[in-house]
Amino acid sequence: MSDIYSDFIKSSKEKAFDLDHRKKINYNISRYDKAVILGKKQYKDLELARKRAGNIKFKILNELDKYLIEFESNFEKHGGKIIWAQNEKEAVKEILSILKKRKINKVVKTKSMTTEEIELNENLEKKKIESIETDLGEYIVQLAGEKPYHIVTPAMHKSKEDVSELFHEKFKTPIDSTPEEITFFVRQQLRQKFIEAEAGISGANFLIADTGSIALTENEGNGLLSVSFPKLHIVVAGIEKIIPSINDLELFWPLLATFGTGQNITVYNSVISGPKHEFETDGPQEMFVILLDNGRTELLKQKEQRRALSCIRCGACLNACPIYKNIGGYTYGTTYSGPIGSIINPYFKGMKEFKHLSFASSLCGSCTEVCPVNINLHELLLFNRNDAVKRGHTKASDRISMYIWKKTMLKRRRMDTGSNKMKNLMMRILFKKSWGPGRTIPKIHERSFKKQWEEKKGKS
Repeated sequence: MSDIYSDFIKSSKEKAFDLDHRKKINYNISRYDKAVILGKKQYKDLELARKRAGNIKFKILNELDKYLIEFESNFEKHGGKIIWAQNEKEAVKEILSILKKRKINKVVKTKSMTTEEIELNENLEKKKIESIETDLGEYIVQLAGEKPYHIVTPAMHKSKEDVSELFHEKFKTPIDSTPEEITFFVRQQLRQKFIEAEAGISGANFLIADTGSIALTENEGNGLLSVSFPKLHIVVAGIEKIIPSINDLELFWPLLATFGTGQNITVYNSVISGPKHEFETDGPQEMFVILLDNGRTELLKQKEQRRALSCIRCGACLNACPIYKNIGGYTYGTTYSGPIGSIINPYFKGMKEFKHLSFASSLCGSCTEVCPVNINLHELLLFNRNDAVKRGHTKASDRISMYIWKKTMLKRRRMDTGSNKMKNLMMRILFKKSWGPGRTIPKIHERSFKKQWEEKKGKS
């Protein structure tokens, strides 16, 4: 049993029975659920929009190399520079090299799960480079020394009282500060950081092939300030973020907003096509886009699971997942949690170490129902499970128990062997540790279905 799996099991048990944690996360998710219901009303035919978006993203995956080359060519025409990174080490090395060459030691960042994926903040800190998160939720978890809890809402696991207490501890603000007061305080803190920063680092919601642009969407304005004030702008984006045309934004932006937060569209939406030109007054003097693989081509090789690369990171599947709502974001032990994380992490980080995530699902299908780009998430989890078994990443106890179960279920005679009283005793013995502490062990009926059917048939 690996340490990663052991930590997952231990953390799952702790969080599942942490009533305070469950209360916070379920309350916060419920507010999103209500907003999303209202947001969906802007669509006359929501299913058509989902199908269109899913088809576009699937088409891109089949011709990903073509669209990436088109993006690279068009972006460089605008004066930008492209760097290809095979893994997180290469991406970090390139970023550090760029900053070192320009003697930069102050950086502001927009919310970006891709930079979390490569642990950029930690790597910058090692080189004594100040890196400040400017998204409010990201800023809160950075102050707390934590990672984002949720793809869209980094501080979803914290109540307003938790945040007030954190700011009192760090800045001596009043212990009973309201969310509005804390937001105003953070705004004052960050304004000076924007002015002092020598580089801004962001992710990209979309990479637009036909214009060679990146699309950023946000609600706080921190993204605009992070990429327009500093003289250098570095973008870190996964290679799957490509869309064919700038015209596709009218489809993808509203879908991302609606399924992510329930808005018709987010407050600030920017299309950035490179560094500023001579006739422009605002913007960076230099702009780099680092295109990150980091396991994505490994996932692209899979006939079925490659669909997961269509994800636009709205977070809807996390909000719908009964497992996520009970064990929380940190239990997954990865940047990407919930159903989408359970599919992609075994390929991003290793099937042997992370195959257990694909088994941490009820397969209820809620994730598939809420996906804005029609990814069949619950089915992909089954394909992952199948791959894990085929590759031999299973325990001996699992193989033995499944062999016995298969042999028993294939023959009616074997199923009927022994009394039901004896079977219930065996159930209590075999599943006492795995089921007993957290669940009621099911009881086998006194009479089997076969016997009940024969009785009914005889009477009729």
